Amino acid sequence: MKIDAVDVTLFAWDDIPPTRYTAGSQNTGGSSNLGLLTIKTDAGLDGHAFLGSATNPAETDAGALIRFLKPLLMGKDPLAREDLHAAMRARQRNMGLRTVGACDTALWDIAAKAAGMPLYKLLGAGRSSIGAYASSQVLDGRQAYAGEAAQFKADGWKAYKIHPPQDPAEDIKVCEAVRKSVGDDYTLMLDSTWSYKFHDAVRVGRAIERLGFLWFEDPLNEEDIYAYVKLRQKLDIPILATEYPQGDIGTYAIWLTERATDYLRGDIPVKGGLSTMLKTAHLAEAFHMNYEVHHGGNSLNNMAQLQFACAIRNTTFFEVLLPHGAHKYGLLNDIQIGKDGLAHCPQAPGIGAQIDHALIKRKEMARLA
Repeated sequence: MKIDAVDVTLFAWDDIPPTRYTAGSQNTGGSSNLGLLTIKTDAGLDGHAFLGSATNPAETDAGALIRFLKPLLMGKDPLAREDLHAAMRARQRNMGLRTVGACDTALWDIAAKAAGMPLYKLLGAGRSSIGAYASSQVLDGRQAYAGEAAQFKADGWKAYKIHPPQDPAEDIKVCEAVRKSVGDDYTLMLDSTWSYKFHDAVRVGRAIERLGFLWFEDPLNEEDIYAYVKLRQKLDIPILATEYPQGDIGTYAIWLTERATDYLRGDIPVKGGLSTMLKTAHLAEAFHMNYEVHHGGNSLNNMAQLQFACAIRNTTFFEVLLPHGAHKYGLLNDIQIGKDGLAHCPQAPGIGAQIDHALIKRKEMARLA
């Protein structure tokens, strides 16, 4: 089996709701575009991935994918993922890792289709579903967080994560209000998105320890490993870092050698694909650490990451970034969370994404081949 075609269809994504996950930046909604990547083989098996997100249009990266990665892929065995992934990563100075992540995802789709099984089974999973948590925006006031968390608890979701206003004193009040609204036994997390100085991180961390939060995510600048080491020594609550800086498997090493985090983290576009994530999750397991999966930026990435999360023993939850409408687009069978609070893998061979080809044709902007 050989790869005989690689193309990207750019299609418009309109009417995106406003979103805000950090105090200093706001996407006011509007328009973006995605790219449907198709890798075809002479055996009639095609692999698919989406390139881009609501905040990072695919047009930023699509040309680089065709220029730098298509020549590496043409004529190659699509099942030789290790060699192909290494070759693609070697070109990351010429283009972003999002392109590598998309190609790697499409290759995994081909592999699972060739095996005749859902990706989670190809990866060795013993489960086909995983608990989901709702991951908030920055909201207007403590009671907005408290009410949203209580609603998701009532709807059966397994946990709720706060993206706070990023003022340490107010953030503590928000966490206290949410804990009061959901009771002592409901799982909560805090993601401060790199917003604190060291002493403020200690203060907030001690508060959420008292409140029984599960983890403290990205409290400090992603490059301040020195302060992360000190923070981890001060706190008992697990620290979850490594979502950024953007980079492949080599960026994780210093976090382990310096003992700067309790958990590792990653996603398809930021870390260069499921192949990097798989290696890193196994690396984390060797250190008895969790590997928690970050939101993937688009619907097809998230479906691939759901398949991955179900196959990894040291992954505990599946992230759903709010609001739903800001991140779901292009699939007919997007992930839904039911009253059981679980995200369920599709059972079709491959990633299982039912691509909305009619929508893509209607919204097509360009085709790069």
